[in-house]
Amino acid sequence: MAIKYVPYYPDPVEGQAILDNFKRMLKYKSAGNVKRRLERGMPLYELKKVETVGKNPNGNMLIRGECISACAYLKEQGIEVDLVYIDPPFASGADYAKKVYIRRNPKVAEAIARAEQELDIEELRAFEEKMYGDIWRKEDYLNWMYENLMAIKSVMSEMASIYVHLDWHIGHYVKILMDEVFGEDNFINEIIWQKTTSPKAQSGKFSNVHDTILFYKKGNEYIFNKQYTEYTEEYINDFYKYYTPDGRRYRISDFTQAGQGPGAYFGKDGKSNYIEPPAGKHWIWGQEKITKGVNTGKIILSSNNVPGLIRYLDEMPGNPVRDIWTDINAMGPSSNEATDYTTQKPEVLLERIIKASSNEGMLVADFFGGSGVTAAVANKLGRRFIHCDIGINSIQTTRDRLIADKAEFDIYEIKDGVSLYRNPAQTMEKIKKLIPGLKNEEGLSDFWAGAISDSKLGLVPVYIPNLMDSGSKLLDKAMMFRIMHEAIPDLPSNVKKVIIYYVDVDNLEEIQKFIDDEEDVIIEIELRDLKDILDDAVFEDYAEFKVSKVQESLIPEYIVEITNFQSDRVSRKIDEYNQKGYANTLITSDDEDIEDDDYEDYNEDGENVVPSKKKFTPILISETGLELIEYISLDCTNQDGVWHSDSEIKIDKLGYVIVNGTKTKNFWDGTIKCEKKPLRLKIRNICGDETIWKLSV
Repeated sequence: MAIKYVPYYPDPVEGQAILDNFKRMLKYKSAGNVKRRLERGMPLYELKKVETVGKNPNGNMLIRGECISACAYLKEQGIEVDLVYIDPPFASGADYAKKVYIRRNPKVAEAIARAEQELDIEELRAFEEKMYGDIWRKEDYLNWMYENLMAIKSVMSEMASIYVHLDWHIGHYVKILMDEVFGEDNFINEIIWQKTTSPKAQSGKFSNVHDTILFYKKGNEYIFNKQYTEYTEEYINDFYKYYTPDGRRYRISDFTQAGQGPGAYFGKDGKSNYIEPPAGKHWIWGQEKITKGVNTGKIILSSNNVPGLIRYLDEMPGNPVRDIWTDINAMGPSSNEATDYTTQKPEVLLERIIKASSNEGMLVADFFGGSGVTAAVANKLGRRFIHCDIGINSIQTTRDRLIADKAEFDIYEIKDGVSLYRNPAQTMEKIKKLIPGLKNEEGLSDFWAGAISDSKLGLVPVYIPNLMDSGSKLLDKAMMFRIMHEAIPDLPSNVKKVIIYYVDVDNLEEIQKFIDDEEDVIIEIELRDLKDILDDAVFEDYAEFKVSKVQESLIPEYIVEITNFQSDRVSRKIDEYNQKGYANTLITSDDEDIEDDDYEDYNEDGENVVPSKKKFTPILISETGLELIEYISLDCTNQDGVWHSDSEIKIDKLGYVIVNGTKTKNFWDGTIKCEKKPLRLKIRNICGDETIWKLSV
C-alpha cells in the first residue's frame, strides 16, 4: 500500500464546480469519488532505482509508473518542473499495438551467407502485440484526466507552462478541465497541428488531418521565446525585391502604425525635413531613433517624401510561428527517428515547444512519455528531463534512444502493484485468463469483469480494478460503500456472493469490519489481493551461455556467448499468430461451390474446412531461439541492486548491431564482449521482457 498521501496543489480541493457541471451534462456519477481522492492526496509509493547510466549530475529520470504516483514522489522531494508536454490517450476507442520483429539468428548459415546483402523490409517476419487499449467511457476518462492534471499542476514551478496534445475525440472536454485546473485567464493558445497533407480518403466527411495542442501557463509570468520559420523562396522573391550595391537583399516596410501621433524630423541633423504621418497614424519610432535610422541608412524617403524602413533579409529571423502549424509532418515509418512506437511524435514538434517555453538548464517533464521524444529533444537542447510512463516498452524505447544520444539518467520503478506486468492492457487481459472459471456475463453491468459459476453458490460476480484508472486501484471505505450500495443492488436477485480484487487497500482490517458492520448487504463479499494473480503473470526466459576470458594482449577481454534462448511467452505469441494465419487460409462449409469430397478437416466450431488458395508462411523459430533476442547487457560494476550497463548490444529489426548506442552495419555473431569481468547478464526478448542472470567466470 502507499507509504503516505501527498496533497495536491495547493491543498485539498474545494468546490469542484466543473465536475458538478459534468454531472449534469454527462450524467457524471463519480464526482464525489474524485473529490474524496483529491482531498486524500496523491498516493506515494516506494520508488526503486533499477539502473543508472553515467554520472547523471542533472538528476535526469525515467520513471516507470503512473503519472499521479510519479508526481507524488516529485512533490515529496521538492522537485519542480518548468515545462510539461503530455500526449495522453485520446479516448479514441482504438487499440494500439507494437509490431514485434523476429531478428536474424547468428547460428543460421543462410543468414551468414547473406550478411553483405541489404534485407528488404518486406522480408521481415513480424507479429503485433497489443500495448494498450484507448477505450474509455467519457466520464471515466474525464475523471482520470482531471486527477492527472491536478497532480501535474502540483509539481509545476510558478513560471511553468503545460502543453496537452489531443485530437477531436475528447479535446474539447479537456479544454474545459484545463480552464478549471489552471484558470481561464492562464489559457495561452489552442495550437492546430496539421500533421498530414496526404490524408486517407474518408467517405461522408472531411478528412481528419490535424491534432490540437492546448497551451496554458500556471502563474502570472511564464517563459515564451518567439519562434520563427524560414522564409520560402517564393516569399523572398515577392517581398525582398531590392539589392544593395554589395548584393544584400532588402524590402521597404511601412513606417507607420495605427493611432494618431505627432510628426518628426527626417533630416540627418534631426532638426529639418519635418513630416506629419498620415491621418489616424503615427511613426513607429521616436525622434532620436528616427535620426539615427536616417543617418545609418535604415530609413529611406521616397520621391514623394514618404518614409520607409529598410529590412535586410540577412537580419530577419523568419516568419513568426502562429497557432496553426502546417510545416511539421507526422512520423513516417522510414524516418531516421522511427522507433516502431505507434504514437511516436516527430522531434521537430517537441523542439519548437521546448525552445518556445523553456531555457537551457530548465527541467522538462512528460508524464505520458511514450517513445521518449520529449526526453530526447530536451537532452539535445541542454534541458534536464523527466520521462514517465506506465508501459515497460516506453521505458525501454526511451532508454535505448537516450543511450544513442549519450545522455545520462537514472531509471526508477514505482512499486505500486501495477507495474508487475508489461503494461496495463496486457495485465488486464492476463488477469482475466488467470482467474479460474471467469467468463463474461451479459446480465452484469460493466462494473463487473465477469462471473464464476459455482456449483453451490451459482453465479459469483468478480470485480477487478481498472489499472488505467488510478482511482480504482485503492480499496477504501468510499469504494467499498459504492460497491455495496451501487453495484451490488443492481445484481440479479439470485446472487449470493461476489469477489472483490484490489491492488492497494487502505486498511484491510478496517475494510473487513466496514463490510461486517453493514446490515443492509446480505451478499457475501470476499476480498482478494490482485498482486497474488499478477505474480503468476510474470514469466522469466531461459538462456544458456558460455563465459570466457581471452588474453590476446596486455588487456584481457571477456566474451559471453549465448548458445540457447527460450521464451515461453514469445513462443505462445508466435503460436497464436501462426494459428490465426492458418485459419485465415481455410474455407468453411458456409462457402459455396465446394464439393463434399474437398473437405479435409474440422475447425474449433466443428465446421468442415478445406484449404483455400490463400498462402500463409508461418513464423518458425530455430532450436537455439537466438532470433528472439533484441538486447543484451553486461554489468561489470554491481553484483546486485541497481543495474549498470558496462557493455551492451541491441539487434535492430534488420539484424544490424547497435553497440553501446552506436549503430553499425555488422550482424550479431551470438556474443557480447567487455573489458572488465562481467558480474551479471541481462537479456531482453523481442517483446520487451527482461531477465537477469548472475555470472561466474
